[in-house]
Amino acid sequence: MSGKTLRLQIPQWQGGTLEAYHFGAQLLAFLAPAASGPVATVEVPEPEGSALALEDGIVARSALLRQLDATQEILKREAPDKVVVLGGDCAVDLAPFAYLNERYEGDLAILWVDAHPDLRTTDQSTHAHTMVLAQLMGEGDADFVGRVARPIKPERVMYAGLYDMSPGERATVDRLGLNLATPSELTETSKPVLDWLRSTGARHVAIHFDLDVLDPSGLRSLYFSRPDAGPGAFAGIPQGRMTIPEVVRLLNDVAAQVEVVGLGITEHLPWDAIAIRNMLRALPLIGREA
Repeated sequence: MSGKTLRLQIPQWQGGTLEAYHFGAQLLAFLAPAASGPVATVEVPEPEGSALALEDGIVARSALLRQLDATQEILKREAPDKVVVLGGDCAVDLAPFAYLNERYEGDLAILWVDAHPDLRTTDQSTHAHTMVLAQLMGEGDADFVGRVARPIKPERVMYAGLYDMSPGERATVDRLGLNLATPSELTETSKPVLDWLRSTGARHVAIHFDLDVLDPSGLRSLYFSRPDAGPGAFAGIPQGRMTIPEVVRLLNDVAAQVEVVGLGITEHLPWDAIAIRNMLRALPLIGREA
């Protein structure tokens, strides 16, 4: 099926409570190949340096729900067959993946390529981007889950690149029986993922690609390459171990077996570009005050 492919640009940053996600999403959209179909942008307020409020257990809840609703309105209006999402924090995939599971009447598998499971609840986190996969499966905050018309069945979900998690996250993964392939299992082959895909019988797949699944030594535009982070800032947080060629091979192997109808690319943090942008803004003649 060819069909209509919508490219959604969602420079959301509040779900990860990090302003750099906004510019990272904009630069990602600039770097991406030209779209072959319609392009739509979800309007997200530019960060102004002010603190985000904690609202009923989730930081910036009201802003995130507005952006979620705006995304759903675009999807309803465009009615695409396939969706490419350029984000932004991981929560940008909630509306598009929920739409696709409804569009294909439950005949959708989700491959979550990420170093983190993204299935926390408000008793474990206040950041929405750590909760998105749980919400897609119908678990978590009622306001977000209520916008998922047809939850994804856990057996239709698999992690790629995940190798460590908190005890609470592990308990949820085990309870739901979620499938998992570690970076070491995917170094030379995509077989664990392809075997799972065949077992689901799904004819369509949506892929969430969080860039932090990549080894920071191979790509510096990641959270773990943050230049102002002090010693030990990331202690206890799993960092990606996959290489770019490994992920490219995996996603293309998946596409050769099952139709990819969704691709979300998230958490791009181009620290060097941000530093240059901020420098230019501060220079005479060219800067904001020139």
